[in-house]
Amino acid sequence: MSQTRRRESLSAAFLPHIDPESEISLVRQLYLSLRNAIMAGRLGSGHRLPSTRLAAKEWKLSRGSVAEAYEILIAEGYASARHGSGTYVSPGLPDVFSQPDNLTRQSTDSPRRTVSAAATKALSLATSLETPKQLPFTTGRIVHDERTTRLLSRIAGRHLNYSRDGYGDTQGEVELRSAIVAYLTASRGVRCTSDQVFITSGTQQALDLVFRVLVTPGETAFVEDPCYPPARHALILQGAKIVGYPVDRDGLITEALVRANVDPPALIYVTPSHQYPSGAALPLPRRLELLSYARENGCWIIEDDYDSEFRYDGHPIASLQGLDQANRVIYAGTFSKSLLPSFRVGYLVVPPDLTQVFRAVRPILDRFPPVLPQRIVADFLNEGYFPAHLRRLRERHRASRDLLAHLLQERMGDHLNVSSPEQGIHLTVRSAGIWSDDVAVSNAAQKRGVIVIPISPMHVSSSPAPGLMLGFSGLSEQEADIGTQWLARMFDQERFQ
Repeated sequence: MSQTRRRESLSAAFLPHIDPESEISLVRQLYLSLRNAIMAGRLGSGHRLPSTRLAAKEWKLSRGSVAEAYEILIAEGYASARHGSGTYVSPGLPDVFSQPDNLTRQSTDSPRRTVSAAATKALSLATSLETPKQLPFTTGRIVHDERTTRLLSRIAGRHLNYSRDGYGDTQGEVELRSAIVAYLTASRGVRCTSDQVFITSGTQQALDLVFRVLVTPGETAFVEDPCYPPARHALILQGAKIVGYPVDRDGLITEALVRANVDPPALIYVTPSHQYPSGAALPLPRRLELLSYARENGCWIIEDDYDSEFRYDGHPIASLQGLDQANRVIYAGTFSKSLLPSFRVGYLVVPPDLTQVFRAVRPILDRFPPVLPQRIVADFLNEGYFPAHLRRLRERHRASRDLLAHLLQERMGDHLNVSSPEQGIHLTVRSAGIWSDDVAVSNAAQKRGVIVIPISPMHVSSSPAPGLMLGFSGLSEQEADIGTQWLARMFDQERFQ
């Protein structure tokens, strides 16, 4: 009886792509290379893979690594082991794996592939919400001094204990909520208790939570015009009908709102202490008029107090919430501008009678906020480091603001009208009449490695007024010098009409 000699499979000639310098393990690299070859049809259905001994020799890997990669393929169904025979590419894999074009064609061949209306809207807004590159004049950059860096590192170290864990409070750690109450009471005139505070992943999640709780799709929301884009986009995704009311050098023109012969909205979104993007501060008479309108019409006011810590001239402006006698104001704040954006620690202060509904909705969206950054921020506040940190940061921001305003005026005074803001971490410049297309200016600047944000797309219904936003937080003297040189050269070389 003759024996049939088992011949070597064609797959023995396959050479996987292995990078010894990669951070990905050799086993993982081999598994992915084999899996991709199977899916693309280069290793056909039923082909026998090289023995672990031969593969280790040919592929310059340990036999154990090859065996482990084979085991993963077998576990996931891409290969099968035959006792005494070897490892084979599984027979009967879907044809899509053997037809490379199908990998890209299958999504279009499907008769019905739908997404929600909200997701479709989000797709159209995606480019405007991308995280900006960390280039000169990007807004919201944070660079800490050695003292703050050392303190945060030390505090973080004491909380890195992974021996015990559990679910956190839906509203956030009580130590942080209590510290926020003490801080807001002293610095912003906010009136609240820790039971009214909800910790969120930055301001954006806070706004999303508020809009979900307070706006039914189809209801109207009033916003400032121009308006902070991420807030406007969150309202759009909630299905709100947005109506913009113009701003002037004093912020929202509340008289126009009061005199408008329209049905009252579900809510009004405002940035009263530092209007985004103009930088205006809402004066007391307008604040009182806005509160009166909300009280008389039964609508909510969302006060986004995103950078109130940074006021350079005079005393900080008291919050709108602190003036509210009718509990119509929901107050939103964040530590992204004052500590670290990566902490993702923001907060809401809601009226007492809304806490239960916010507690009901919050865990559906996000079970509870991450505990580690909360504990770090809580200790930083409770141990008294925050005021001194803010003073140091405020002085650095002031110096950066003054330098940037000076360089812009000196080098581009013929192109830009420049004014130094009394508060915040960005300044706004307007055209001196030579250019009108701020979007084109922004695109051209980015090609030169500089970020300037166009203001005209932020308008809701009013005639877009061209302008540019430039951030100065975390801005070094060298970046300010080089960045303004690039901008000046750009304005001299191009026309933006």
